[in-house]
Amino acid sequence: MLVLLAAVCFGSTGTAVALGASGSSPLAVGAARIAVGGALLAAVAAWPLLRRGSGVTAPSARLVGVVVVGAVGVVAYQPLFFAGTRTNGVAVGTVVALGSAPLVTGLLAWVLTGVRPGRRWTAATAVAVVGLALLAVSAGEDAAASPLGLLASVGAGASYSVFALVTKRLLDAGWGPTGSVGAVFGLAAVLSVPVLLVTGVPAGAGGLAVALWLGVVTTALAYVLFSTGLRELTAPTAATLTLAEPLTATLLGLLVLGEHLTAAQAAALLLVATGLAVLAAPTSRRPRRARVPA
Repeated sequence: MLVLLAAVCFGSTGTAVALGASGSSPLAVGAARIAVGGALLAAVAAWPLLRRGSGVTAPSARLVGVVVVGAVGVVAYQPLFFAGTRTNGVAVGTVVALGSAPLVTGLLAWVLTGVRPGRRWTAATAVAVVGLALLAVSAGEDAAASPLGLLASVGAGASYSVFALVTKRLLDAGWGPTGSVGAVFGLAAVLSVPVLLVTGVPAGAGGLAVALWLGVVTTALAYVLFSTGLRELTAPTAATLTLAEPLTATLLGLLVLGEHLTAAQAAALLLVATGLAVLAAPTSRRPRRARVPA
């Protein structure tokens, strides 16, 4: 439920930008999001460490390297995602990026850890990805399917997969949820400063409000929820649950932006919701009760 709630926060990104910063550069909005959210997450993570003072032990060089890899994945996601949506359209680019993420995460986890994804994950992911593919086809029939654009979208999905696996690695090493995302996004915020120097900060009251919403809600709050839920889940499962993001984005488009839904898109959303429900439903493992002699 925490990961699904995080995905709902993620899914509000497009609607927020459409309402308050539609004229701003996508790169500027993305960099501002990471700068604000990353700084906030770093501050939240650093607060308990500052209270402990000298009792804090420095992380190992290997874990520092893991954090660097995660930060690079966070920063790389933004330009790759926007390149895919700019080339092939928002619908196709978003669906390919988010739809490829759970597949790439599952495969990377299999290669890196040797843990093969279970049948439940495979079935749920397959159903959800088919729904996303149908959504892309029904919403992007007029979009030019550029191979480079598709490659950029898959690269964005892979970048997200790297972040999910890095966060899981830090959690398994004993780091807390806020400490894990705070370290990764704090470094990502530093890496985003050069991008902001080139693109500039989103202008106007609407741009500032959107930057704050994206930074506080869709980044800081969302990733704390995500990392907390990830403690009890595998990275592939969490990546599949975040497919609720395009589901949320579509519903907000209907309810807030006045967009229309075709029959094919409704069927696609139903498939995505079915896959998420299968994966999110708790496994029934009731212990056998001992028989008491009469």
